Amino acid sequence: MQNAPLLKTPLHAAHLALQAKMVPFAGFEMPVSYSGIKAEHLAVRSACGLFDVSHMGEFMVRGPGALAFLEQVTSNHVEALFPGRVQYSCMPNGKGGLVDDLLVYNLAPESYMLVVNAGNLHKDWEWLKQHLPQDGSVSIEDRSESTALLALQGPKALQVLQPLCDTDLSGLAYYHFTHASVAGIGSVLVSATGYTGAGGFELYVGAEQAEVLWKALMQEGAPHGLVPCGLGCRDTLRLEMGFCLYGNDIDEGTSAIEAGLSWITSFKKDFIGREHWLEQKKNGPSKRLVGFVMEDRGIPRQGYVLRDSGGLEIGRVTSGSESISTGRYIGMGYVQAEFAAVGTAIWVENRDRLLQARTVKPPFIP
Repeated sequence: MQNAPLLKTPLHAAHLALQAKMVPFAGFEMPVSYSGIKAEHLAVRSACGLFDVSHMGEFMVRGPGALAFLEQVTSNHVEALFPGRVQYSCMPNGKGGLVDDLLVYNLAPESYMLVVNAGNLHKDWEWLKQHLPQDGSVSIEDRSESTALLALQGPKALQVLQPLCDTDLSGLAYYHFTHASVAGIGSVLVSATGYTGAGGFELYVGAEQAEVLWKALMQEGAPHGLVPCGLGCRDTLRLEMGFCLYGNDIDEGTSAIEAGLSWITSFKKDFIGREHWLEQKKNGPSKRLVGFVMEDRGIPRQGYVLRDSGGLEIGRVTSGSESISTGRYIGMGYVQAEFAAVGTAIWVENRDRLLQARTVKPPFIP
């Protein structure tokens, strides 16, 4: 049986024109880098970078039962949202793990947008359909193919975006959004969110307008040091912040409590899998996700075994790389709960060597 052909985002031609290095990712052909991961990473931390993240999924949830439905299928307190507000959340699977992590946008009363991971898009859609109320009070629509998503990230993002925008963005608070005309394109959803920890915006636009917006941002951003960025530095940037990546740090077998995501879990409401997580919260989980910094030289790779001072296995690495901003080697991984305290010495098994590391509380940069 042949593999399905890779999907392309609406900006595929733009990436090829910029001679991006393309790789398969979540069923798409995506740019991993243009000028190099290190250069792109440092540009985002010091100036500005532009990412194509149009592979992400967007689902519309509408109707008089939308709020109650989302309260049931997501962990965070959706009722706390108001139009113009965004929330980070997750979908519990009812077996102690996670279907996905996601963003919930309150677009208007009884109208929401869910932004889900590309690799989980079909699984998430089926999960939501399975839990829809039978009374017709909620409708869901998959807008993923018709929606492009650009992420403009870095301390100079506002300087790049504002001249192209008809709305004052200076007062747009973190995890809030507005609709604006950008580069002559009407009704772009401009969101003060991102996955880099460097500040900036995410812009949702019709797929047919993506290239116009990309070119306008590239042109406007050039004097400010803006560079196009790929998935490679997206990963190193998010790891420096200690942000979880689905499939690495969280999955169907990890809970929000184990992953340190209690803050996006509201036990004031009923949701799928609530009792399992509440019991974990009360009694403490048997394993916890920790950040760690290498004291011996070596990069911790996903899957490497973590050991205690006596050589006993206590967990595994879920994410690891060089922290490009600091030059240190950093990682995250699950360890038995008694080894999770900040400052605990642990050892990373790298082939036949044991390399010492010490647990820290992310983020890994100031």
